[in-house]
Amino acid sequence: MTRHLAITMGDPAGIGPEIIVKACRALAPRLADGTLKLLVIGHGSALERARAAFAPELSIPAVALGNDWPALAFLQAGEEAAPIEAGVLSSEAGRFAYLAIEHGVRLAQAGRVGGLVTAPLNKEALNNAGHHYAGHTEMLADLTGVKGSVMLLAHGNMRVSHVTTHCALEDVPRRVTPARIRLVLDLTHKALRDLGIAAPHIAVAALNPHAGEGGLFGRQDIDVVAPTIAEAVRDGLRVTGPVPGDTVFVKLRAGQFDAVVAMYHDQGHIPVKLLGFHVDPATGKWDALSGVNITLGLPVIRTSVDHGTAFDIAGQGIASERSLVEAIEYAEQLAAA
Repeated sequence: MTRHLAITMGDPAGIGPEIIVKACRALAPRLADGTLKLLVIGHGSALERARAAFAPELSIPAVALGNDWPALAFLQAGEEAAPIEAGVLSSEAGRFAYLAIEHGVRLAQAGRVGGLVTAPLNKEALNNAGHHYAGHTEMLADLTGVKGSVMLLAHGNMRVSHVTTHCALEDVPRRVTPARIRLVLDLTHKALRDLGIAAPHIAVAALNPHAGEGGLFGRQDIDVVAPTIAEAVRDGLRVTGPVPGDTVFVKLRAGQFDAVVAMYHDQGHIPVKLLGFHVDPATGKWDALSGVNITLGLPVIRTSVDHGTAFDIAGQGIASERSLVEAIEYAEQLAAA
């Protein structure tokens, strides 16, 4: 039996409500035939405003926790204490972003939903509401009691997991440890298998330029990264590296590898987002065309859009739902594995 996937609204002042209703409209045939079931969790007034403006033909009935749910349904995350305005940062919006995730996690842990698909939140609003997390990944790890989660970005065959993410660049070298690298390798290998790749080949990006150039530019790649890779290979994983960061993503795009393990946030995010954002050369404007964020190592499935709340365009009807649709499709694949 097909279980619902929970779509958490993220910050209701951002583009989350808009891309959710647009994604539901795009997926309407599958919702109608029952091959896909979605439970939207968040701020009811923000969702209704977006539905009326951008997908008036949709019906998203409100449901309660204990009920049987139709294929497309909405669950209110909490009591609305103050109005939320599109594009305006507020602690009330941050509070709802947290409540939606909290509800989603509990439903996933109870087996009521097959996984979480998260729309973007605003870190400042979240922290202003008293929830002091650097982002979704850290919040999900805390709510599920996990200490070693991993971020994987995906855009087509560009799959990039990360040894470190939300920390200062000066803190990265001390966080690049054998235990952390091995955890990222193991979780990346499992995720690739779950996505249908029978014998994944993973490359590890070097921390330093030219993989340290024989020690001239640092010894972490020689003393820490290379021995960890050798151990993983002895244990049966297909791993290559450390490969210099200025060439490894070209090789990934060329299909030589199934994924790359990046050492820090920007090393991994820049190549994926460069390909995932569509730029109009005539106007110089861009939109988030594609890309999914998958959190590995959690006891629940979680995928997300690979873009932010976009307060500057919230409520204008121009946000693209494609990344959210892809995140839903990835969550389906992982839930079926």
